[in-house]
Amino acid sequence: MSNPKFRPLTFGVTRVTVRDAADGVQYLAAEQPLAAFDTRMSDALARWARETPDATFLAQRVRATDGSLGDWRRVSYAQALEAARRIGQALLARGLSPERPVMILSENGLEHALIALACLWIGVPWAPISPPYSIVSKDFGKLRHIMATLTPGLIWAEDGARYGAAIAATAPQGAELVLSRGLDAPALAGRAVTPLAELLATEPTPAVDAAQAATGPDTIVKFLFTSGSTKNPKAVINTHRMWCANQQQMRQSMPILTEEKPVLVDWLPWNHTFGGNHNFGMVLANGGTLYIDDGRPTPALVGETLRNLREIAPTLYFNVPTGFDAIAQAMKHDAALRRNLLSRVKMFFYAGASLPQSVWDALSESEEAELGERIVMTCGFGMTESSPYGLFPTSPDIRAGELGVPTPGMECKLVPVDGKIELRYRGPNITPGYWRASEATAESFDAEGFFCTGDAVQWIDPHDPHQGLRFDGRIAEDFKLVTGTFVSVGPLRARAIAAGAPYIQDVVVTGLNRKEVGALVFTTGAVRTLAGLPAGAPLADVLRHPAVVRHFQGVANELARHATGSASRIARMVLLADPPSIDQGEVTDKGSINQRAVLKVRDALVQALYDEAPDVLVIKPGVPS
Repeated sequence: MSNPKFRPLTFGVTRVTVRDAADGVQYLAAEQPLAAFDTRMSDALARWARETPDATFLAQRVRATDGSLGDWRRVSYAQALEAARRIGQALLARGLSPERPVMILSENGLEHALIALACLWIGVPWAPISPPYSIVSKDFGKLRHIMATLTPGLIWAEDGARYGAAIAATAPQGAELVLSRGLDAPALAGRAVTPLAELLATEPTPAVDAAQAATGPDTIVKFLFTSGSTKNPKAVINTHRMWCANQQQMRQSMPILTEEKPVLVDWLPWNHTFGGNHNFGMVLANGGTLYIDDGRPTPALVGETLRNLREIAPTLYFNVPTGFDAIAQAMKHDAALRRNLLSRVKMFFYAGASLPQSVWDALSESEEAELGERIVMTCGFGMTESSPYGLFPTSPDIRAGELGVPTPGMECKLVPVDGKIELRYRGPNITPGYWRASEATAESFDAEGFFCTGDAVQWIDPHDPHQGLRFDGRIAEDFKLVTGTFVSVGPLRARAIAAGAPYIQDVVVTGLNRKEVGALVFTTGAVRTLAGLPAGAPLADVLRHPAVVRHFQGVANELARHATGSASRIARMVLLADPPSIDQGEVTDKGSINQRAVLKVRDALVQALYDEAPDVLVIKPGVPS
């Protein structure tokens, strides 16, 4: 369809102002000013509990003792506020503070949300921690670092049996342990444990509302940790001003939020800013409903996501590219999924990585077959330090890698750095810094107070700034070959993933101080279909199968045909059988690959990739398998 028809969606910011300065620096801002916004996010909870007390705020399927998921348990706005005041009263009695905050170890869930809302209400920060640090990690190294950074006064986990080992290995003796179940877990023998039910049974007093009244725009709401790569995770300070400003910025950039209350079906983790600030905050600020999805974009768990989307029709839908890929494939043959998911959704939104064109096309095909029109696919750009919403497209004609323009009230500074243009942020949605890390904070801001993102951008059209910016990789990831040729990692990586879809999960580009560019390739589960081997076959055997090697030989040849020089030509690649390690910082809980960490951890493999007689299977363009 050369001129596709889209389901109507209004874009709130379509024009910008650009100011040129010395040394090639430019300042970019939305022409539209930022409107007034709430002082505290807790005011939204009070407002909706008063105006729509019986409306469903949160819902999650009840999990049976055998692990199966049943009907939805719903929590209204009035019930959420009541629980927040009860738990908040109990927390007040414990003398918690920014120096002794609440730490939440478990995944998204109703009890997780109620504890967070209690903290929000009384002004005690909470810190949601990536669950894999507790249940996947073997050495608990990152969790131990986080414990030392925060010095929590109270730690909550849903299940002592599941989280007991991590708590026993890392929790300071002075921190109170609160559990929902599994209070008698062997790993916690000898430690006093408080049941969450005890906190919920606390009768609130006027003190709990006085505590809420005493909070303000500079009150710390929570600490969100960066994923950490070659360094330990940093605790990003999140204040009421940041979160409230960002929600107003979202309303102005996405007017759909003012047209109807959002209904989300969402799995994105609350320990990450996308799920915890952007999506949870969107629902709370606008009086919407959040259906907590216990699925994940993995072969084992995506079925639960598809089940939920057959039943609950969202008005907006957010996911990472691997999630959209699974949904696109399922919609090809699942009429019930197509019918319900597409019935009222006004916008799709991806983040976390580049969305391959093949996925984009598959979604569009199902949408046009079902609706006779397409759903607008958008993406946002921001980071934990920006709350996270920063840039958004200006029209439905978005292409992969395009970021759009700044949201109202946030100014961008475009600074030439090492042959690229670095994107920097300043505005009310930007963090004041990192908790207990003054040196890292000072290093992250320039002399004018702009946060240095480390992200590189280009103009979509240098002659039309109103179209906005496109992503141009991470400055720290780019490198030079031994010839002095500069390699722009982001665009090259995106091309490789697109060429290998749907069999490539991610690519790590190599070649620093070498003659040629190489690639370490993480494959998707779909690669097994190429080999025709059973699901249980070792991945190492799958990747050596002649059909698989032949396919990736074709990918290498295709990339080489479109290369314009040594910096854009992947001259050698190796398929990785070992998954990325969370303990060593190679992957975040959202599944995003950290280029620098992978190169550090797998340095021996990088060396082998370039050996004249490698002891690994190296695929090169133009070389028959």
